[in-house]
Amino acid sequence: MAIAIRLSRGGAKKRPYYRIVVADSRAARDGKYLEQIGTYNPLLPKDSEERVKLNGDRAKHWLSVGAQPSDRVARFLDAAGIRERAPRNNPKKGEPGEAAKERAEERAAKAAEAEEAAAAAAAQPEAEEAPAVEEAAAEAPADEAAPGADSPAEGAAEPDEGSTLKASSEEPVEGSEEKAEG
Repeated sequence: MAIAIRLSRGGAKKRPYYRIVVADSRAARDGKYLEQIGTYNPLLPKDSEERVKLNGDRAKHWLSVGAQPSDRVARFLDAAGIRERAPRNNPKKGEPGEAAKERAEERAAKAAEAEEAAAAAAAQPEAEEAPAVEEAAAEAPADEAAPGADSPAEGAAEPDEGSTLKASSEEPVEGSEEKAEG
């Protein structure tokens, strides 16, 4: 007879409560068991002492007889210091998927392009500092002439804006007169 230490579910719908039981591995999940050695209430906070209650002496006895704990019970036994749980190795779970790998490659390519552009931009200003000063001196006289040309255009735009304001201010006045008459 293969003996298992496992969880037997109890409690109401959406309110699970488990007994930690020693049972024949062929028996139904919530069926007949040999001995109850603890309880597990997943609704309690993780730091609560009442969350997992386990009779360590009986658990050690059944383990010595050859009982195999389920995955969850093995975690409980490890936390209680009764039996160390061997870590599992699943290297494929940690690998990113194909789409994530493609996105990482694209990000690396964009970062490399940005670094190259930054290096090129840093090299260009050093070589172009002298011509930039000459261009700035040539642009200064052109800028002085430009504001004089822009001022008549600004002056012409002002009357149009004012007439628009007058028209918009007339509409509320008419509406207020109609309300006063009515």
